[in-house]
Amino acid sequence: MSKTISISSAEQLGTIFKSTPIVVANVFSESSELSEQLSSVYESLSNSLSRAGKISFVKIDFDKNGELAKSHGVSRAPSFLIFRDGKVKDKAQGTNPLELRKFAEKIAKEAQALESGSSSAAASGWRGAELPRGYSDITDQVEIRDCEVLNADDEAGTVRTLFDTAKPSGLEKGKSTSTAKDWVQSGSDDQLLLYIPFQSIIKLHTIQLTSLPSPDDEEVSRPHVVHLFINRPQNMDFAEADDSEPTQVINLGPSDWNADGTANIPLRFVKFQKTSTVILYVQQGDGEAEYVRLDRVKLIGEAGAKREMGNLQKLGEDE
Repeated sequence: MSKTISISSAEQLGTIFKSTPIVVANVFSESSELSEQLSSVYESLSNSLSRAGKISFVKIDFDKNGELAKSHGVSRAPSFLIFRDGKVKDKAQGTNPLELRKFAEKIAKEAQALESGSSSAAASGWRGAELPRGYSDITDQVEIRDCEVLNADDEAGTVRTLFDTAKPSGLEKGKSTSTAKDWVQSGSDDQLLLYIPFQSIIKLHTIQLTSLPSPDDEEVSRPHVVHLFINRPQNMDFAEADDSEPTQVINLGPSDWNADGTANIPLRFVKFQKTSTVILYVQQGDGEAEYVRLDRVKLIGEAGAKREMGNLQKLGEDE
C-alpha cells in the first residue's frame, strides 16, 4: 500500500506541515511521460523513507493544483521539493537526471538525520508527565497513517492530533490564537475506539493520556473506563469491543489526572512484551457527561528494530 499522500488543497498540505517536520513533495503531471517514469521511483523512496510524525511524502498534481505548486516556487512538472517546518529547503525541477539523483541523496540524508536524532527530538517535545525510569517515549513508533478513531466528532481534530509533540492548546489558558481544535472528541456518546499500529514490535510499559475538557462545559468529560486490546490486525467495532476480553482494564478517577491533565497509566508489562498494535477503547467517560475528550496519547516503553531503509534507486538511472 502506498504511503504517499495525494494533496488536493493548501489546507491539507498545511495540516501535514503541522504534524511532520520534513515533507517531501512530488509535483507531477499526468500528461508528462517523465513524470510517469519517475513516479515509481518516488513511490519507492516514499515506502522506504517515510517515518510517522517525522518525514512524509506527498504528491501534487500540477494540472489540477497549479496555483498551489506555484506558491512554492514550482513552475513546471516534474519537480520535487523538500520542506522543513513548512518552508522549502531544497528543490529539483525539470528533467536533469543528475540533479534529480542528487535530490534523492538529500532525501536520504534528511531521513537518516531524523533517525539518528529521534531520541533527542522526542525529549524536546511537550510532555504531560515524567517518563518511568529506564524507559523511553516511543510514540514515534506509531504508524500514524494507519491509525483510526471511531465515533469522533468531525468538527474536532483528526487522529493525528493525538500524537502531536506540541503543547496542547487546552493548556494555553486563552493565549492561543489558533481556531484549529487539536484534540479528539466523541460524536454521539461518551465512547471512543482508537486503533494504534506500530512500525515495529514494541514493549509497551506505560500509556500517558492527556484530556483537557473545558471546566465550563459539563457535557464533555475525561475518560473514566478504558479497555486495552493488543495485536489486532484492524480496528474493532463497538459491539465486538464490548463482547471481547481486554488485555487490561483501566479505571481512572479525578486523582489520576495531574495539573497538566495527564494520567500516567502503568501497564501489566508482561502482557505487552510483543505488541504490534493497540486498541484503546474509551468505554465510558467520567460522570454524567455526554461526550469524552482526548488531547494527547503518548506511548512509553522499548522500541523494536526499525525497518531497513534499503538501497535507494537512483533517479534518472534507467533513462
